[in-house]
Amino acid sequence: MMSEKKPDQVVFNEEENRYDAALKPYATDVSAPVITIPDTVAWKNTNVHKVNKQVKAKYDELKAQYDVLMEEFEYNNLVYNAKFTFEPIVGEIYHLYRNRKEEPFLSIIAPSECSFDHLGTFRLNADKMWERL
Repeated sequence: MMSEKKPDQVVFNEEENRYDAALKPYATDVSAPVITIPDTVAWKNTNVHKVNKQVKAKYDELKAQYDVLMEEFEYNNLVYNAKFTFEPIVGEIYHLYRNRKEEPFLSIIAPSECSFDHLGTFRLNADKMWERL
């Protein structure tokens, strides 16, 4: 026995043997509203641009923090590798000089009171880190 073929405009599910036009996720009738795909290109481009700006701003912020940290590291490395024969006191100000042999040394003598090559003025903070003044 041959089953009767339904017309094209009729949505009949032959596996379940029922009409299921209302259950389809797409239009099944000529009079159904037109399915339009939303244009997401403009939305994507706008948001990609915003995200790129945000990521760049965060990168610049982190890079600035990194640069400050590296500068602090270099100063601490320079001062801790300098010669000094005393124990520095937290909160006090010290001066870093270079002697005739081009070796750095730490002193409490101010630059106006001596003729050494002055490299910088530093203070030892509570974290035992040298801060350049």
